[in-house]
Amino acid sequence: MKKLNKKIGLIGAGNMGEAFAGAIIQSGIADPARVYISDVSEERLDILSRTYGVCGMTDNLKLFSQCDIVIIAVKPQQIDQLLSQIAAQQNYAVPERKLVISIAAGVSIQKIENLLYTSLDEKDREKLPVIRVMPNTPALVLAGMSGMSPNSHATAEEIEIARTILEAMGKVIEFKEKDLDAVTALSGSGPAYVFYLIESMIAAGIELGLDGEDSETLTLATLKGALKLMEEKNESPEVLRRKVTSPGGTTEAAFKVLEGNRVKERIVEAIVAAANRSKELSV
Repeated sequence: MKKLNKKIGLIGAGNMGEAFAGAIIQSGIADPARVYISDVSEERLDILSRTYGVCGMTDNLKLFSQCDIVIIAVKPQQIDQLLSQIAAQQNYAVPERKLVISIAAGVSIQKIENLLYTSLDEKDREKLPVIRVMPNTPALVLAGMSGMSPNSHATAEEIEIARTILEAMGKVIEFKEKDLDAVTALSGSGPAYVFYLIESMIAAGIELGLDGEDSETLTLATLKGALKLMEEKNESPEVLRRKVTSPGGTTEAAFKVLEGNRVKERIVEAIVAAANRSKELSV
């Protein structure tokens, strides 16, 4: 993977902050000595410093000023205070281009611009591009799916830098910002839907008299196998489903129950509800 000859800073040492740090180091995107991470928890900083060799600090403002790429990995409710403090620094300016990547769910690009750009002239604003990202939790095991949306100041090179970082944790697609609510509902919340299906299948196995551990093994192996089959055969899920569903067979009996209860429609309805809630929460 392409090496970035830049200082990368992470504000926030929680699970996603650690996912970014681990991916950046393990993929060789940057040397540990050029990766900085800040957090209020010195314990978390110590753990990440020892694990990945990154430079830990408790000063968000210092990290922001000295890094070329700053990844904001704090909770959405912390954004206002964090960015306001950064923008309120004495002699706040942008002498060199600095890329800001935010993974704060529901926090719009406009909100980030309002907080960081207010005291900057247009020239400095152009040197502070913002890219909003919606990752998901499988990024913790380098199997994530992210959607990203750049603001008008981000160059093609800077979008590619963000892509390089995100691809170290999985896959990424660029979207218009208006589509990020759908991305949030589909892939951001998506792992929870899969876990719910897994819970249900395990419960069914137990209901049918199987040992809980055996039921879990059967379920997980089946899901992994089904995904691999779909990826390698390059066929649609509908085609593959029909191949398993013999007329009058056991699978058809199951689908009569699912279709009778309109399960597909309910799943679509649930995901649309998640997207609508994402819009309501966006600031």
